[in-house]
Amino acid sequence: MTFQDLNLIPAVLKALSKENYTTPTPIQEQAIPAVLAGRDLFGCAQTGTGKTAAFAVPIVQLLSEQQIRPNTQRRIRSLILSPTRELALQISDNIQAYSQYTHLRSLAIVGGVSQKVQERSLDQGADIVIATPGRLIDLMNQKRIDLQYVKILVLDEADRMLDMGFINDVKKIITKMPSKRQTLFFSATMPPEISKMVKSLLVNPVKVEITPVSSTVDRIKQSVYKVDKENKQKQLNHLLQDKSIASAMVFTRTKHGADRVVRELTKAKISAQAIHGNKSQNARQTALSNFRSGVTRVLVATDIAARGIDIEELSHVINFNLPNIPETYVHRIGRTGRAGQSGTAISFCEFDEIPYLKDIEKLIGKTIPEVKDHPYPMLNTTQPLKAEGSSTSAAVLKPAKSKANSMPKPKSQWLRKGSKTSR
Repeated sequence: MTFQDLNLIPAVLKALSKENYTTPTPIQEQAIPAVLAGRDLFGCAQTGTGKTAAFAVPIVQLLSEQQIRPNTQRRIRSLILSPTRELALQISDNIQAYSQYTHLRSLAIVGGVSQKVQERSLDQGADIVIATPGRLIDLMNQKRIDLQYVKILVLDEADRMLDMGFINDVKKIITKMPSKRQTLFFSATMPPEISKMVKSLLVNPVKVEITPVSSTVDRIKQSVYKVDKENKQKQLNHLLQDKSIASAMVFTRTKHGADRVVRELTKAKISAQAIHGNKSQNARQTALSNFRSGVTRVLVATDIAARGIDIEELSHVINFNLPNIPETYVHRIGRTGRAGQSGTAISFCEFDEIPYLKDIEKLIGKTIPEVKDHPYPMLNTTQPLKAEGSSTSAAVLKPAKSKANSMPKPKSQWLRKGSKTSR
């Protein structure tokens, strides 16, 4: 199948051709006709499946076909909500590419940059707004934005919005829109809260499920190094002496951890920059630009900041800390090995993270090969190898309580307490 088979208008086909799009991905093949037909849609898809074009392309076509009287104020007719600035800006770039031969105007509304510039753009009018919930709520409270003409709503990465504490903001935003609208909902996972939202927001939706978790990681070479916590940085420095690692995205659990890793890599004369919520938007975009261009070899990121980052030909993903949610592992390593290319995912596992490793292996349905021949082997390996029934055997299945309690819990557990990450 080609994009010509999807009943797309010449202006959209011309734009896709210019962007070198030839064959639709499975989610695009299934979603585009459903959206063009005006149906609500629920898409369950992992990172790297092409879901942005799956909703953005038909939205551009639907809105460009609607007649607008000359010299009338542009109204926001489509709102796309995204959990992070990076993802919102990426979606905005894609929509501008897909709509370059139409009359449509799109605008990104995100935190971390001047609101005045966004206000001026809003005054000029926009057909499509791509926004993070926090900044959008600010503008709504200031009566600077009007959503009463929205015809198509997109909730992208809904599970991440749940994790970040944005769901209540999303619900407030939805109340300001017409109840009669087309809603497109995308989520990589289906926690109970997301299932409730799907049932309450969507009317007789088309369901598109793409790429089971197990097959997402089949094309990626995976390995794990069991290493004590205090030696992880040394192990990372040692690995990066290998010049064949052309580019690496390193994931840490915390923002401070990301900054610490960058400092140590810089001391070792390895070019690295961090990207996380404490960085300004300009700093994050500069770090991302430097990494994409090859000026910076290593990008150190937290999960929230990295959501939505799309980097072509990323050779390696390195998990400095294993995530405590196994699906997050799949999202991380899915940033390499894209578009049929090979990719490598390396994980460091300290003793307290062994239960996380087991959960990941259960989810992906395979054992991740362990690299044992390295200079910093885990020194307390005798504990996991105790015979079943011994006094320490339980430690293999669960970290000590004090340590486990220090690990971050999934944020969906404390949403109602009002916590929220940076916008």
